[in-house]
Amino acid sequence: MTYYVAPSFLNKLAVHITKNYLDLPQVKVPLLLGIHGRKGEGKTFQCELVFKRMGVEVVYISGGELESPDAGDPARLIRLRYREAAELVRVRGCMAVLVINDLDAGAGRFDRMTQYTVNTQLVNNTLMNIADNPTNVQLPGSYDEKELPRIPIIATGNDFATLYAPLIRDGRMQKYYWEPSHEDRIGIVIGMFESDPLSKANIEKLVGYFDEQAIDFFAAIRSQIYDEQITQFIHSVGIENIAKNIVNSLKPPTFTRPDFQLEHLIEVGKTLVYEQNRVRTMGLVGEYNQAVTPADRSNQPHFRAPTTPAPDRNNHANNHADNQSNTHSQADDWKTNGFEPDRSSESSQQATRSPADSSSSAMSKLSAQTQQVLHTILAQGHRLGIEHVDKRRFQMNSWRSHITLKDNSEAAAADKLSDCLSQFPDHYVRLVSIDRQTKRRMNETIVQRPN
Repeated sequence: MTYYVAPSFLNKLAVHITKNYLDLPQVKVPLLLGIHGRKGEGKTFQCELVFKRMGVEVVYISGGELESPDAGDPARLIRLRYREAAELVRVRGCMAVLVINDLDAGAGRFDRMTQYTVNTQLVNNTLMNIADNPTNVQLPGSYDEKELPRIPIIATGNDFATLYAPLIRDGRMQKYYWEPSHEDRIGIVIGMFESDPLSKANIEKLVGYFDEQAIDFFAAIRSQIYDEQITQFIHSVGIENIAKNIVNSLKPPTFTRPDFQLEHLIEVGKTLVYEQNRVRTMGLVGEYNQAVTPADRSNQPHFRAPTTPAPDRNNHANNHADNQSNTHSQADDWKTNGFEPDRSSESSQQATRSPADSSSSAMSKLSAQTQQVLHTILAQGHRLGIEHVDKRRFQMNSWRSHITLKDNSEAAAADKLSDCLSQFPDHYVRLVSIDRQTKRRMNETIVQRPN
């Protein structure tokens, strides 16, 4: 089977690997190449195809190996694998690379709840040290004066903004955002279905029909097609006789070519999309996991039965105190994320309207469905978090925190949500329900989508 390699991807990797093995005078060559992009677009598989075409030996590290109960083990592992790749160059006389898959998952910080361990610090420091001194990489407790060859490091991930900033700076890491073009997507899918009776025109229609899906979605469709024949095989031999006919059989079962009609592929794809949406919309952990959510909420002081949301018009003093408290909370959150609030417009608005009128106006701007979601979160006694993200980062699920409220005032929550919606009209905005005791996220609901 001949797989498709995107020309831009091939060029980027070939140049980076070759450049690191050349002796270019007075040229600073980054040792690391960071390939990032949204999930399922085939970053790792495209790398493997390029390595095979170039005849490059590969030493792998998984992001899951970058943590250990023993401090220092992951950092030592990185040095050990780097020296292993250098030994391949010396012994076999070929090019070699060190590949770190899912670097952001092992060493990144996704939010303020992500634990930052000693190993995470050591991994970042070790990679920076190797990038600055690629020919002098020593193991702890020993020293070898022999100079090592430069070994290019390829790191893959989804969102490198979660990594330690000095590690990904220019000079140490060259960044490459992998976003396959429409032609690349068609070429890759054609390679998947090369041995199947599916014309190029039908493949183009299939890719166009599911244009928002990642590359691995089409591989999942092809795999799902065989489920029908496997189901028939199980029924024909009996479920109790499967092992006899597969594991303990001299002649394994064979299957005829499935139905690769375009209409059938689209129907299978729709079932996969349906399951994707169910995963996004279902939040059953809050209902079933008693360790996360107590079974009896009626005894909690903040619990109220969900009713139609309505602003509190009677207690002006309390509403004003809530708004003042949340203003300080929002200012702290802005500073944490590198933003400064605009105080001029805020002071002019406070001078022209009362707190009750402001809260009532903010609540009226929200849709009925958004009001219900807001009311349900606060009625359960949870803390409310508001997050937003632009279209590009939404594909990588890299959300930015706007504010996390400390109290359960619906008026203040509606005011902050209205501010976020007006400030980011072209962003996705979601409400996050956070349990106060366990600090765990109970549910996430998108309340604004662009266009």
